[in-house]
Amino acid sequence: MIDIKLIRENKDLVKENIKKKFQDKKLPLVDEVYDMDIKYRKVKKEADEARSKINLLSKEIGSLMRDKKIEDANKVKEEVARIKEKIPALEKEEETLSKEIKKRMMVIPNIIANDVPIGEDDSKNVEEERFGEAKVPSFEIPYHADIMASFNGLDKDAAGRVSGNGFYYLMGDIARLHSAVLAYARDFMIDKGFTYCIPPYMIHSDAVDGVMSFEEKETMMYKIEGEDLYLIGTSEHSMIAKFKDQLLKESDLPITMTSYSPCFRKEVGSHGIEERGVYRIHQFEKQEMVVLCKPEDSDSWYDKMWRYSVELFRSLDIPVRKLVCCSGDLADLKYRSCDIEAWSPRQQKYFEVCSCSNLTDAQARRLGIRYKKEDGSKEYAYTLNNTVIAPPRMLIAFLENNLNEDGSVNIPEKLRPYMGGKEKLVPCK
Repeated sequence: MIDIKLIRENKDLVKENIKKKFQDKKLPLVDEVYDMDIKYRKVKKEADEARSKINLLSKEIGSLMRDKKIEDANKVKEEVARIKEKIPALEKEEETLSKEIKKRMMVIPNIIANDVPIGEDDSKNVEEERFGEAKVPSFEIPYHADIMASFNGLDKDAAGRVSGNGFYYLMGDIARLHSAVLAYARDFMIDKGFTYCIPPYMIHSDAVDGVMSFEEKETMMYKIEGEDLYLIGTSEHSMIAKFKDQLLKESDLPITMTSYSPCFRKEVGSHGIEERGVYRIHQFEKQEMVVLCKPEDSDSWYDKMWRYSVELFRSLDIPVRKLVCCSGDLADLKYRSCDIEAWSPRQQKYFEVCSCSNLTDAQARRLGIRYKKEDGSKEYAYTLNNTVIAPPRMLIAFLENNLNEDGSVNIPEKLRPYMGGKEKLVPCK
C-alpha cells in the first residue's frame, strides 16, 4: 500500500505507475481516493473541532458553577448537548470514508523502480546475466518424473487416489535428496548470518491481506472452512506478519531470517497443475529468506539476496541466470523483482527456481510495521524476500544437471554430508 500523500501531492505519478503496469482499469481509483480524502479530512477536522469545543465548554461550565452562575452554566450545557448530537454522525461518516479509502488504497499498486523494464507480461522479462555454462549432454535426458521413477522415488498415481491431482509421494533416495537440499539450504543461510525459523503454517485473514494483493489471495490461498485461517503459500507470509503492529528499534535492523515451511497453493489460473511431474503442484516445501531493514539499505539487501541464490545453485553444479521482471509481471506490492532461473538440459531452456523481491514499505504499511529512529521519529520498515530453495521443483534442475548416461546421479561435494556421504545415486531400474 502506497502513502496516501503520493495521491494528495502527485496524482499523475500514481496514475502513470498504474499505466506502466497495464492496469488502466484501476485509474479511476486514484481520483476516487483523492476526492474521498478531501472529504475525510474535512469531516475529521469538523469532528476534532467539535470535541475540542466540548472540552473548552466543559471547563467553562466548571468555572461558572464554581462562581454560582447556574443560569449561564445551563446555557453552556445546552450548547454542549447540541454539539454532542452532531458528533456521532460525523464519526460515522469519518469511519465510512476511512474504510472506503483503505479499500481502494489496498488495490492501487506500489510504485515500481525507475529501472524496471516496461512490459505487459512475463514474456517481456529481461535476461541480465548468466552463471555457469548451460550444457546439453550427448545422451537423451528423460522427463524428470521418469528420472525419479527410475529410483522408485515418485508415486503420483497413489497420491492421486489419496489427495487428487497436484500431489505426490516422494520415496527412497529421491525423498532423501529432497530433505538433503532443504537442510543444506538452511545451513547455507545460517552461515550467511540469517536466523533460522519455523513459522506457523496457518495465518489469519488480516495477516494475508497485509502481505499480498487481493488477486493473489484469491488465486493462491486455501482457506480453512469455518475459521479465520488460511494455509500459507510461502513462509514469507508468516515471517513478515510476525512483526504486525510492532514498533521496532532502529538498532534491531536489519532483521534477517531464513524460514522453512510446507507451502500450499491453489494454482488457479492459466498455468494449471502438471499431470505427470512436480513442476507445478498444490503442495511443496521451501526454505525462504526474509529481510526487514531501513529504506536506505533495501537496494543493497536485494542485491545480496539474489546473489545468495546464484551462489547456492552453482554450488550444486546447476547453471542459472538472472531474469529481471518487467512491470506487468510484478505483483502489486512489489517495487522490483527478479527471478533466478535454472538451466534444464532436457528442455534446453531456463525455468524459475527463485524469486527475489523488494516490496519497500508496501507490506509494512498494511501491517503497521514501523521502527523508531534515534531522533524519536517513526518510519515504516522495508521488507524483502527471496526463495532459497523450493523442492521438489528445484530437484528437476538438480537431477537433469547431475545425471549421467547410465542413469546415475552425481551428488555434488557440498551436499554429500547431507546424503550420508554418498557420491552418486544409482537407479533401481
